[in-house]
Amino acid sequence: MLREDTVFGPIFSRRLGSSLGINLLPREGKVCNFDCIYCECGWNKDGLQDRTLPSALDVEDALEAKLRECKAAGTPIDSITFSGDGEPTLNPEFPAIIDITLRLRDLYYPEAKVSVLTNATRCGVPEVFAALRKVDNPILKLDAPTDAEVALINRPAGEYHVADVVETMSRFEGNFILQTMFLKGPGWATGDWVKGWMDIVRKLKPREIQVYTIDRETPMKGLGKYSAREMEELVAPLIEEGFKIQIKA
Repeated sequence: MLREDTVFGPIFSRRLGSSLGINLLPREGKVCNFDCIYCECGWNKDGLQDRTLPSALDVEDALEAKLRECKAAGTPIDSITFSGDGEPTLNPEFPAIIDITLRLRDLYYPEAKVSVLTNATRCGVPEVFAALRKVDNPILKLDAPTDAEVALINRPAGEYHVADVVETMSRFEGNFILQTMFLKGPGWATGDWVKGWMDIVRKLKPREIQVYTIDRETPMKGLGKYSAREMEELVAPLIEEGFKIQIKA
């Protein structure tokens, strides 16, 4: 399964263009409070060989070196993106690293966006919330409208309640991107699932929604992939209501 250096790429992202990645998690392991059945990094139990998190200084050195290299080569960067092998906000130096990244972005690639892919479980931590408010693209995950469905798809560690996460997301006052994985399976992304999810979207009113489906090998076998047309049909009511939705198959 995928394992990334502290700074990697740029790679082409279906949703963000030329994306320079930052991995705040182990280079040879995985740290996450979700264990998603579709995660391209594999199961959490298979990523225990390395638990070392990069420090803010490690990230600063690696990021500045890569930005200098890309600038000298004329390599375009559309987004500096926090993703990597797990949940980036679990790194205890996440807020400081965001400040470092914004400073280096402004110095080398002022036109690039800073994006964070997060499962939104730590948005209620004041320092994490404040850091996410600083970036251009806080991309917050919500894969299902009920606790039971999240338990099936995301398999969160500890307590997780959709209502609590939605309440925390509402503090962004719509200035965020909502990201949702659409999977084919018994009861997923059909009927009541879609209706419940759309009701949450209407409540949160995110500035953009990213709807996508599996693109790489998944740890759980037999997961179904939607076509772009199928996903467009599922979210058609929201499109008609004026929501900006990016659909990637």
